[in-house]
Amino acid sequence: MWRRYSWLILLTTAVMALVAFRKPAERYFDVAKSLDIFATLFKEVNAYYVDEVEPQKLIRKGIDGMLESLDPYTDYIPEDEIESFRISTTGQYGGVGALIGIINKRTIITFPYKDFPAYLAGVKVGDEIVSVDGHLVKGKTTSEVSAWMKGKPKTEVEIRVHRYGLKDDLVFKIRREKIAVSNLAYTGMLEPSIGYIRLDDFTPGAGREVGEALTALKAQGAKKIILDLRENPGGLLHEAVNIVNLFVPRGQEVVSTKGKVEDWNKTYRTLNNPLDTEIPMVVLVSDGSASASEIVAGSLQDYDRAVLIGKKTFGKGLVQTTRPLTYNAQLKVTTAKYYIPSGRCIQALDYTHRKDDGTVARVADSLKREFTTRNGRKVYDGAGLDPDVEVEFDPLGRVTAALINSGLVFEFASRYCAYNPHMPDLKTFRLSENDYAQFSALLNEFKFVYDMPLEENAKHLAETARKERYFSELEGPLTTLRAKIETGKKSDLVRFKKEIMQVLEEQIAFHYTQNEGQALNALPRDKAVLEAQKLLNNPAAYQKILSPK
Repeated sequence: MWRRYSWLILLTTAVMALVAFRKPAERYFDVAKSLDIFATLFKEVNAYYVDEVEPQKLIRKGIDGMLESLDPYTDYIPEDEIESFRISTTGQYGGVGALIGIINKRTIITFPYKDFPAYLAGVKVGDEIVSVDGHLVKGKTTSEVSAWMKGKPKTEVEIRVHRYGLKDDLVFKIRREKIAVSNLAYTGMLEPSIGYIRLDDFTPGAGREVGEALTALKAQGAKKIILDLRENPGGLLHEAVNIVNLFVPRGQEVVSTKGKVEDWNKTYRTLNNPLDTEIPMVVLVSDGSASASEIVAGSLQDYDRAVLIGKKTFGKGLVQTTRPLTYNAQLKVTTAKYYIPSGRCIQALDYTHRKDDGTVARVADSLKREFTTRNGRKVYDGAGLDPDVEVEFDPLGRVTAALINSGLVFEFASRYCAYNPHMPDLKTFRLSENDYAQFSALLNEFKFVYDMPLEENAKHLAETARKERYFSELEGPLTTLRAKIETGKKSDLVRFKKEIMQVLEEQIAFHYTQNEGQALNALPRDKAVLEAQKLLNNPAAYQKILSPK
């Protein structure tokens, strides 16, 4: 019984943490009253509800509902999820070093990390896992299979896989090691004087890795740098500070945090000597660049140390802290907002003042405040970072997105690499018309279909017409509309052919050599990268952007 009601104690702890900063008299009365009501309600439901209830699940629903009303980043982490949380924040675990996923109802190796045990043993992208240590994986979740593959370093695991094009299964006996995933997806020279660094994470060592990459690129002749933070969701705050420190002098403010607990407010400054304070820089950003990515990009923008190119960033200016709870659980709670050197907070959504329906609004334009960079350029708070040079991207066609989500792009890439084991020059690699015809045949083999919003709208219109008794008058036009939609869908493979072929080429390149292959194939036709190269090769235009208007 004590174990069952331990969840009530945990909820008490969470509620007290969330109201701990109100006036003492009001605070303690509200806590006592709320917990008394909750405890009474919980006991009554547990005792008298018509069916048996599971106390832990019921309390978890209560916890999740309470925290959901705050923001998406405040979260309860039970004991059995601590390991996954630790891996996501540190990038370290014991295992073979391979990501897996379910593709077309099969458990597939989607990414064997380069130079880690699975990769060194010969496991390839696209290998279908048949069993792990004799345990058949069919019908198992990726979490279950992943748990079998992980384990203490220096222990051995046997993985049986099926590789497309081979008659017999392959068996790999792999020695587990401590896996520390790199924060860098790719680094290389785009042209003789321009180096490129793609940073995907901010786990421990991110600053060191970027510093090493910068040093290596400069040794190869790089006199200008592109730092790609697109779709980087952020991570550890101090790693963001370390990365900024590579490019600005020692002792400069990078970010400050301000919350209710004044003792926790802190200003983070660069502590070390920089690697290079002069090299021209472009930072690539997107609407998926958030948190620590925005600290790096925003600080470099505020110091006029780099030009930002891409799209407006996500706008996450909230800081989370983990707090210990009973029974080895933890609470990840938003404790502060962060402010970059100009003084602006770039949080875009106002979770404190929700609408009546519970939705969250973006900070109104009328409430945005103007700030200035070191050179006097105007910048604004309240909605992410505005790039200095905006690059528009055409969204993927509905059919292209559906093909990716169906797993058939991945499937075709696996088959293509099996039939073509000798890797082509990935920089110039392009599919032929015959290759695309084979891809179309694969879609027929798998009976590929997809839905369009237009279809749903047409269906809804027909249902509304029936309810309103207008269907007989509209039946002809509606039938014509549905026929045109179906005809349009059939022609989509032709209409979006160029886009689909590019997606296929990049996935095939990834199959050959993972991130490196994909980068080699994709970067030469990447709009933002091309814009960055153009700007870096025009010093006058670069300096003009960094000068006050």
